[in-house]
Amino acid sequence: MIIARVASNLWRKSGTLFSSLPLSKAEIHSAAGANIRASSSIVELRQYQLHPTQTSVYTQNTIQLARLHKNLPLAFVGFPETGAIALNTAVHVYHYPGGHVERLDKRSALASNQEMLKYSGSVNSESSEIFVEAPLVTDFDEITGLKYWVDNDRSGARRSFDFDIEEHPKDSSNTCIIELRKYQLKLGYDTVPKFLHIYSDALPSKLNANGTHPTTELVSILVSDVGRLNTVYEVWKHGGEIVGHDTSFCGLHAMEMSRQASRGATEWRNGIMRIAELAMTFDTTILKPLECSPLR
Repeated sequence: MIIARVASNLWRKSGTLFSSLPLSKAEIHSAAGANIRASSSIVELRQYQLHPTQTSVYTQNTIQLARLHKNLPLAFVGFPETGAIALNTAVHVYHYPGGHVERLDKRSALASNQEMLKYSGSVNSESSEIFVEAPLVTDFDEITGLKYWVDNDRSGARRSFDFDIEEHPKDSSNTCIIELRKYQLKLGYDTVPKFLHIYSDALPSKLNANGTHPTTELVSILVSDVGRLNTVYEVWKHGGEIVGHDTSFCGLHAMEMSRQASRGATEWRNGIMRIAELAMTFDTTILKPLECSPLR
């Protein structure tokens, strides 16, 4: 049982597009395109389909060549534990503050490195999609954003809490889990802005729901920019270390505890019902980070 959660209330910054006031049709349409960006930065989601027998080899090479990824703004690298993404898929997430120009420059430089050829024997195919972080990533103080993890390149939550340690299962692996929640929305210029407006109104009740595990935090909201359009990802972190404690906590338990808590959040439930009218599909994936992943 959580004795107390020391967390600041979420306050939306004034003057943003997705304020608590209802959006008119004109505002919704003007929000489409560039205005769903939090900045000019981009996020790349790369997925490497591996032969099942080559997964361990790829993992070893990734860890051994981690220094090469220092040349890229790596936010996450890991594998699915369960969910919608195939288990033999390596998932990489990069955050490029300089946008497409920075991405092309850095990937071109890395491709010419002979050590990267170690990957070629393990990979059957690869894919790349480009996303942008939604404005609410900067509008809400409690959303870390991917840049935080790239810049810090370390594990551990940024917040401290006062709670009963003995009430929560431990995890000696010192890692968290990353939960990807994917919404494939209907086509239309105004669909994503509508989604973000509803989501931003409902989010505080979910994050402040009584019983939420203290390690649960929202890392980012990603909106597709190149690839399958009108796709939105929630990126959640559960479990792992907490500042001020020399132990770590089971990510699956933390996720389930926070999910149960959110079901009692009225505004969140109402928001999800409205979002369901905009979505065609919804799926989730649980990712386990490698030890060289900044987000872990």
